[in-house]
Order: sequence, then structure tokens, then C-alpha cells
Amino acid sequence: MVADPLFVRDLAYVFVAALLGGVLAWLARQPLILGYVVGGVIIGPFTPGPTVSHVHTFELFAEVAVVLLMFSIGIEFSLRDLLRVKWIALVGGPLGIVLSIALSLAVGAALGWPVPQAVAVGAIISVASTMVLARLLLDQRALDTPPGRVMIGITLVEDLAVVILTVVLPTLGTFSADRLIALGVALGKAFLILVPFVFLAARAVPRLLTRVAATGNDELFLLVALAIGLGTAAVTHAAGLSLALGAFLAGLIVNGSDHAHQTLVRLLPIRDIFVALFFVTVGALIDPAAALSHWTLVAVLVGLIVAGKFAIWTAIVRAFRYPWTTAVIVGTGLGQIGEFSFILVQVARDGGLAGDNIYQATLAASVVTILINGVAVKITLRRVAWR
Repeated sequence: MVADPLFVRDLAYVFVAALLGGVLAWLARQPLILGYVVGGVIIGPFTPGPTVSHVHTFELFAEVAVVLLMFSIGIEFSLRDLLRVKWIALVGGPLGIVLSIALSLAVGAALGWPVPQAVAVGAIISVASTMVLARLLLDQRALDTPPGRVMIGITLVEDLAVVILTVVLPTLGTFSADRLIALGVALGKAFLILVPFVFLAARAVPRLLTRVAATGNDELFLLVALAIGLGTAAVTHAAGLSLALGAFLAGLIVNGSDHAHQTLVRLLPIRDIFVALFFVTVGALIDPAAALSHWTLVAVLVGLIVAGKFAIWTAIVRAFRYPWTTAVIVGTGLGQIGEFSFILVQVARDGGLAGDNIYQATLAASVVTILINGVAVKITLRRVAWR
């Protein structure tokens, strides 16, 4: 079997861009993901110079990156920690989405947007990127802190909400009882598949890992761990839920075994490679010329995401009686959008709720808010630590 020379060249472009961008970000004392995104813009098909020919192929790799990162987060994130923030996640998460849509409706009314478009924009900006957030928290060693647990809990609920939003958005103009019944059936099927699967996996996986670890073969252990993470993600996707949620559940299951640390140590190098690839791919999707031609729309979206969501989430976290420091960190951390917003804007465009201008502006706003978010989270965490 002969490798495609273009693919090998593209792969070289991606990793060189990640390396150069990462080094520049490190020298500037900024999160590495900022450098990865900028590197992706440089090698994207919309800018001069070296260009990746098959961006779609790397989007598929980016999906693997999401699975590996969420799998590792689940391994580090115990179920007990998650249950500590269950109320703000289960109640605050949907409330944040509703308030984001309400804010978009208010801004859209002032700008003359049609109501369905304003609702679609509100849904698109309402879900933060679990990928971006998790990476930032890991870089700042803030995952296992009260703000970190709150943010991960909220984004997991938002991941679930994406499933509902992808069904509801196309029907904004013609919502019917049949659609509501179909949604209920889909969620019920997901529940019936996942509950017994997770129960059986929680009993079988720790025993399996113990037996594999007894062989002393590190390569075999890594393969089994990857099969568990990817396999569980595939099952949840087949049930109609997100890959990220399934990978996180797999991580929680592994966390309950005696070999969680060993699994994480083997997984980290592979995960970090794919994470770099993910953010380079995000940068490569951006068309700077299209973003500049719709700069006012991009500015509106960035304002809604950064300032609007900061106000919404700070207020919600305070309403649940968390300290101001936690509320400010959560409000800052959730002020970005990413992979799930890409899905929602595609659904909105296909359903006629948003045009190409909204699509390109969303991609541009994603990169801008990721760049702002990386710096803002770092500064906020440092100021809180200093205090």
C-alpha cells in the first residue's frame, strides 16, 4: 500500500505549523492553542503560502482529538467531583442556553434580524467548546478546582443540549408535534442503550484492565485503553449523542479502576498530538477575506460570546451561591465557541435559518474568541491565585 504523497505533505504542513505556532506562543508566554490556531490560519486554503489540500481529512482527525481529550478528562475527573456540581450543571446549563438565546433575540431585534435567525444565532453562541476549555484548564492546572469542575459539568450538559438543538433548529418555522415525538423517542432510545451499557462496562472494564496490566505489556495495555475510549464514544454516537460525551463516560469508568493513572500516562503523548492537530484544523477553516467582509457581524458575535456570556454565566454561578472568584472564572472560561457551534451553524444554514455570512462569521468568531479566551483565562486565574 502506497501512501498518498499529498496527504503526507499536508500532514507535514500541519505539524510544522503546530510546532512553529506552539513555539511562538510559548515564547510569548501564551497558551499553546493560540499558536496552533494561528498556524492553522497560515496553512489554510484561504491564505497565501503553503496550503493544506484536504482540510476535510484533518477534520476527521480532529474528531479523534475530541474523543481522546475527553477520555483523558474523564480519567482525571472522578464521578464524585462531578456530582458536587450536579445542580449548577443540570439547572444552570440549560438556563445559560435560554438566556443566550434571549440575548440574541434582543440584539437581533435591534439589528433587524428575522426571529428564526436570531434564535439560531443564540443557539450557536450558547455552547462553549469543551475541547478548548479542557485544554486551557489542563495547561493552567485548574481542572481539579471548583471553577474547573463547574465549567466541565456545564459544558457536558451543553453537549447533551446540542443533540436537542440540532433537532429543534430546522423546525423553527414549522414546529410540529411529530418533531417533538421524534425527539422524545430519540432521547429515550439513547437512555435505553446507554444505561445498561455503562452499567456493564463499569463492572467489566476494571477487571479487564487488571488482567491486561498483569501481562506487563505496555503496548497491549495502551491498545485496550484506546479500544475502551473509542468504543464507548462510538456507542454513544450510535445512540444519537455526542462522541465527546461517550469518551468522557469511558474515562469515568476507567477512573473507577486501579489502573487509571497508568492509562493516563500511556495516553497523554497520543492525546497531545491529536489536540495540536485539532486546533490547527480549526485555524485552517477560517477564510480571513470573508471574515473581513463581514467584520461588523463578526464583531457582534464576538461581543455576544465574550461580554454577553460573561455576564450571563457570572450571574448564574453567583445565583447558585458560589464565590465571586468562581463566578468570574466560569464567566471568563465559557466565553468562547468551538466544535459544537460549527455543527449548529451548519444545521442552521442547511435549514435556511442562516446564510453564508453567518456561517463564515461564526468560524471567524470562534477563532477570535478562542484567542481572547486563552489570554483571559490565564490572566483571570493568575489574578485569583495572586489574591
